[in-house]
Amino acid sequence: MITLTRRYRFPAAHVLRSSRLSDSDNERTYGKCANPAGHGHDYGLEVSIAGPLDARSGAILAVDRLDAIVQKRVLDRLSHRLLNDDPWFETRVPTAEQIALVLEAELAAAIAAESSARLVGIRLLETRRNFFACGEREA
Repeated sequence: MITLTRRYRFPAAHVLRSSRLSDSDNERTYGKCANPAGHGHDYGLEVSIAGPLDARSGAILAVDRLDAIVQKRVLDRLSHRLLNDDPWFETRVPTAEQIALVLEAELAAAIAAESSARLVGIRLLETRRNFFACGEREA
């Protein structure tokens, strides 16, 4: 089995605050990230797919097709945006964990719809010290 991993970047901002919590509880839960003015990250996104090799091309999925899926489904939607304003985060706080789960669901469906490949995992890099992984390969 072959796995292909592609890396992407997108800048975005978020505010870590829950409407279900008081101001003091938000500050206690999210620390400085609860600042109502928000803050930004230059997120890194690693998308890993696996699947059978195409007999003609010898590839799992053409890299430009994967790039187009990620561009349309993630980068065009989230780059240079306040994540709190996106419908994906209407009912959830846009923590890196939530962002990773939303992106996994969105990309898994899109990749499956366009190819015989499957998403085996994503890694969302939020800072130099933090990354969040989900999917089959959670490491």
